[in-house]
Amino acid sequence: MSITLSYDGETVSLGDRLDWQDEFSWSPVDQATAYSTKGALLVDIAVKQAGRPITLVGTETVAWITRSLCAKLQSWADLPGIELTLVLRGQARTVMFDHANGGFAAQPVWKLLDGEHTNSTLYLPTFRFLEV
Repeated sequence: MSITLSYDGETVSLGDRLDWQDEFSWSPVDQATAYSTKGALLVDIAVKQAGRPITLVGTETVAWITRSLCAKLQSWADLPGIELTLVLRGQARTVMFDHANGGFAAQPVWKLLDGEHTNSTLYLPTFRFLEV
């Protein structure tokens, strides 16, 4: 199942091999504890309304994207506060780039000379989103 990202009526395929690194490291439950002036434990529990981080990473052997797709994704990442639709594991999620943690980044798969880069040069992507 392909992972897709959509913005302003345009949808791009991110492939189907990105690794969702923080899928099970987030909880919607938030908890704060403190002690009262008499020493009793006070526990405050709430359910988060949004903000789940979604980090998708390509590896050295899979999930490569082209330089032309990198340029498109970078142009989206350069727009502050935009909301995108990410389809991941068959579920549509509204997300935004998590700029505080890097947003979108990509590294070339192969080290090339300056003039050797073309629109089809392959890159390893990293996407950092926040679900809103």
